Amino acid sequence: MQRRDFLKLAGVAASGPLMGQQMQMQSFLAPAAAPDVAKTDFTLQIGPVTVELAPNRVISTIGYNGMSPGPLLRMKEGVPVTVNVVNDTDVPEFVHFHGLLIPSELDGAEEEGTPPVPPHGKRTYQFTPTPAGTRWYHTHTMSMDDLHRGSFTGMFGFLIIEGANNPGNYDQEHYLALRDWEPYFSNQAMDNDDLDASGPQPEKPKVMDTRAPGLEVQSDIYSINDKALGAGQPIRVKQGERVMFRVLNASAIEIRHLALPGHKFNVVALDGNPVPVPAAVDVLMIGPGERVDAWVEMNKPGVWILGAPEDPVREGGLGVVIEYANQRTAPQWIAPPKSSWDYTIFGKPPSGPAPTETLDMRFEKVPRGAGKFNTFTVNGKVYPHEQEFVLKQGTRYRLTFHNATDDSHPLHVHRHQLEIAEIYGKPTSGVIKDTVVVPTYGRASVDFTADQPGLTLFHCHIQQHMDYGFKALMRYAT
Repeated sequence: MQRRDFLKLAGVAASGPLMGQQMQMQSFLAPAAAPDVAKTDFTLQIGPVTVELAPNRVISTIGYNGMSPGPLLRMKEGVPVTVNVVNDTDVPEFVHFHGLLIPSELDGAEEEGTPPVPPHGKRTYQFTPTPAGTRWYHTHTMSMDDLHRGSFTGMFGFLIIEGANNPGNYDQEHYLALRDWEPYFSNQAMDNDDLDASGPQPEKPKVMDTRAPGLEVQSDIYSINDKALGAGQPIRVKQGERVMFRVLNASAIEIRHLALPGHKFNVVALDGNPVPVPAAVDVLMIGPGERVDAWVEMNKPGVWILGAPEDPVREGGLGVVIEYANQRTAPQWIAPPKSSWDYTIFGKPPSGPAPTETLDMRFEKVPRGAGKFNTFTVNGKVYPHEQEFVLKQGTRYRLTFHNATDDSHPLHVHRHQLEIAEIYGKPTSGVIKDTVVVPTYGRASVDFTADQPGLTLFHCHIQQHMDYGFKALMRYAT
């Protein structure tokens, strides 16, 4: 099915990317409401689900508890919880609790030694959730060339850890998971990494690799939560309200952007961690695995599309309508101002000495290194790097990522918190994350404390990149 045909099914007729572009109004997405009570006992049941993206477009996939996204898990920081996982499928599964500081045997990664949830079996996870903030959970199985496995499926959901300080200075709260569906292999993938790709490229090779690239994964159909733009209910607001959006890029494929015409996102947290300097931006950029908490002041009455600035992505379904009270006009889209994403605007000037212990990772792509697929190396070697990244407990490290590839990569370190020290050629401090997008041919340094003993997985959060070698295993010295 072509994207235009899908849009017709969704009830949306796009007239092009003109200023003031309007779309026919039917019904639009209503984000799932969050329960207001934290629990200590949860059950996740893995099994086949259907996702009705639009009235005549239903996706068959694997999800949790009969839905995708899965149920919102709300926990209290420091209060022990039990998560019972029931696997109703014919293959072993892993559930990764992304952004939590928990032991490796509970983290949900096979590489770290977490036992799988067996086919038609059960597994119980018991841990004390920390740190507070917007986290999430998702499958961590490999897919390789099977696009019906791993994070190409619908196995993901929000996980909220409530802290002691939660002022709740907003009128509404919505959870928005950005997704792509029905992936396929192509060597013509559209690159949405950067709205502004003019940043420094210190890792660009002097001699470029001219070999033909291998197949990558892409998609033409998108949604926010379980509805494409043109299906579901709008987000209804009133003038003067402050609306908190907790946005997750649950894609297995690509970095995404999000804009709301005439409004600004006031970013207060990245990956669930409060930023030192909240700042307002026109466009959010969110890599796979990342989360952004941002509130929007509703000060421009009308009916607007909150969606991807890239026309093919928005027209493919990545959007939701924001409808002000007593407004009955057709939803409008206006392209946002030119902008570039910069983590450092949320940080503070560096202070104090840099860590004396350093680690370097250089990433390279090998075109068609695995037949028709690209492979990736870390420091010129293939996974697992068992003796290369050995940590001393209690030591503070500076880890520098050298991205010598022609793609931006969302890099995730399990079970640790990363403080950005330098990115885009700019020093900074105080921005704490668990997943950091390192730009094309770019460099970034993050600081972290080795305070979570056990095996620790590092990887690119794009599923195919991880599967074909873009990962390494850190271990603690004995």
